[in-house]
Amino acid sequence: MGFKHKISSAKLFLIQNILHTPERELTGLWRNIRKLVSVIRITSKHFLDDELQLRASALTYNTLLAIVPILALLIAIAGGFGFEKIIESQIMESFPAQKDVISTALEFVDNYLKFSRSGVVIGIGVVFLLWSVISLLSNIEKTMNKIWQAKERSLYHKINDYTSLFIILPILMILSSGTSVLITTFLKDAGETFSFITPLIYKLLSLSPYFFTILFFTVAYMLIPNTKVKFKYALVAGILCGIAFQVFQFLYLNGQIWVSKYNAIYGSFAFLPLLLLWMQLSWLIFLFGVLLTFSMQTADYGNEDNIKKISSQYYDFVMLVISCVVVQRFEKGLPPLTLQNISTSYNIPIRVAKTIINKLIDAGIFIETLNEDERVPSYQPAFDISKLSVGMLLNRVDVEGAGEKNFRVNRKDKYKLQWDTVVAARKGMYDATNDILVKDLKIEQPQK
Repeated sequence: MGFKHKISSAKLFLIQNILHTPERELTGLWRNIRKLVSVIRITSKHFLDDELQLRASALTYNTLLAIVPILALLIAIAGGFGFEKIIESQIMESFPAQKDVISTALEFVDNYLKFSRSGVVIGIGVVFLLWSVISLLSNIEKTMNKIWQAKERSLYHKINDYTSLFIILPILMILSSGTSVLITTFLKDAGETFSFITPLIYKLLSLSPYFFTILFFTVAYMLIPNTKVKFKYALVAGILCGIAFQVFQFLYLNGQIWVSKYNAIYGSFAFLPLLLLWMQLSWLIFLFGVLLTFSMQTADYGNEDNIKKISSQYYDFVMLVISCVVVQRFEKGLPPLTLQNISTSYNIPIRVAKTIINKLIDAGIFIETLNEDERVPSYQPAFDISKLSVGMLLNRVDVEGAGEKNFRVNRKDKYKLQWDTVVAARKGMYDATNDILVKDLKIEQPQK
């Protein structure tokens, strides 16, 4: 009994204390355990809630439509520098599991570019090419922003960022290929001089696909979401998911000997279900990395287990806390805080803070401002803070930011008494707090 009691006590401590204690208040091993368990819980919960498999399916469809236009754009840009063959070989090496599909796609690309150069309906072709590419990248960004609870970039920033990406990507692929060739040539010319390290260097070169996949995933996790992502978390997710992607490529490539039944069923179209399966699982690995990055970065921002069970009273309390922070920082001339600043400093679950801030914006209490890098919004009062009372705050959120009221329940006739009673009760609450200004409810400000 004594041993079982200790096990039960340990479980109780782990669940009721560690997971509900901010990381900064723990030290040593308990802090690491709390972090790990929080990341696992957040990741597994949002994997289902955010419907990652459905999002991966949508991106698979978008990718299938955009694969030829994307390859055409990359090769056209590289062709301007005379490096189209290098890009083609790099694409083949990057996706060894889909060499047949890419080979066929490159034939389409060649015909597409010849057709475009001939001048036949070139305008329509260019518009379709750009629309396909921008649509895919926009959907990728939208999916990542939904996981991060971030707003989308403006159209100007999308065009600017996507154009930069497609100019830089071929250059990086050319440099990658050139570096490998340069090292190989150097080792051959050196002969026996560096023979003792030659096997090691060749081994490292064989691992270069892992390195570039990890680099690509890490950079994507950092730069694509329209929010500030910490490098260390993007790197951890990039390493785990980059290795997982390469292992999946290897298993897929070597496992095709077991899928001969598809040839019997689909014939020459056997590649299509296999391609769709490969794309679906590849996107799932990539999106899991996005979710893992989000989970690691937000594990400190409060326990999210009971967000759906939050009471209306506690909701109003958190809304007042956030309002006091924003208003009083404005009054003191301090820099405005971002969503993550607020969540971290006051231990408010980030999704609760985001929902409340959005309601305050809709009610005209807050406005968004962009900080120096124009990626992460911060928040300031939308009007004269000397007029913002607690009553006005609650009233505006209830009346102007509450959303739709025209449902089928008849509040103007059949149930008018019930509606009027609720309105009167809320009005009494507004009136009772109308003389209390938000700026006078002093609150501790974070040291930032």
